Amino acid sequence: MKPRIFIDGEHGTTGLQIRSRMEGRNDVELLSIPEAERRNEAMREDLLNSADIAILCLPDDAARQAVALLSGNNRARVIDTSTAHRTAEGWAYGFAELSRGQPEAIRTARLVANPGCYPTGAIALVRPLRDAGLLPDGETITVNAVSGYTGGGKQMIAQMEDPSREDAITAPHFLYGLDLNHKHLPEMRVYGRLPRDPLFSPSVGKFPQGMIVQVPLLLNGTVTAERLHEALAAHYAGSEVVTVSSLAESAALKRIDATELAGTDRMVLHVFGSKDGERANLVAVLDNLGKGASGAAVQNMDLMLSA
Repeated sequence: MKPRIFIDGEHGTTGLQIRSRMEGRNDVELLSIPEAERRNEAMREDLLNSADIAILCLPDDAARQAVALLSGNNRARVIDTSTAHRTAEGWAYGFAELSRGQPEAIRTARLVANPGCYPTGAIALVRPLRDAGLLPDGETITVNAVSGYTGGGKQMIAQMEDPSREDAITAPHFLYGLDLNHKHLPEMRVYGRLPRDPLFSPSVGKFPQGMIVQVPLLLNGTVTAERLHEALAAHYAGSEVVTVSSLAESAALKRIDATELAGTDRMVLHVFGSKDGERANLVAVLDNLGKGASGAAVQNMDLMLSA
């Protein structure tokens, strides 16, 4: 019997992307609730409990409710793409490249929390450097990022694409999270192994998909751009998903396009260093709906199915 997969919230942005990635696959059986029945709680609960893996593409409160509907069901496994369980006890963090043992942790877990798109880039840059002892405890990390507007869900997509709306967003680029208290901070701190929350400044550009995450650093004579690059390259050596560009490749670039990996499930990392050796800029490029959301969910699902 094929594993049964239920995407709870399949008609939302992330759910639709997951479903599109699974079209044509004959190794799983997709359970689906018609859009007209998406508020039918009895049908939803039945599908949740019938699935081998339920992928939750829901707001935080609805994701918690879905997990509650599985109470007493120790067979069904869960991938939650919301923020609700990313630092919760008993949940495996669904960033397979986090550490050498993380793929196995995901493979054997019953409950997996998919990472956020911004944290995926930030943690990818910071965690290997913390593990290598190249970022001391006393250093406060700054994360600057821009995402495609699809990360804001259906409402923001409509606001960005329909100028006739009263709440239309016409800005080509805007900052938000201005109170410096973004919901992604806990997972950046926990899985980046940071001693305190980073200073995080997120923004949105007028493009559908794509993302740039930057971590600028002041260097000293001991920590150099070369050592930072060596640590990142060693951590992701052999990865089919995360690529670390060579220092020469990065130095040759004149600009980085936030949309260059749109439509893919990959991530590319760069290390840029100043000529005086006193500054570096770590950069991650990814698709906010690819490796930053739906692509990661399918990657995690495949790991869980391989158990």
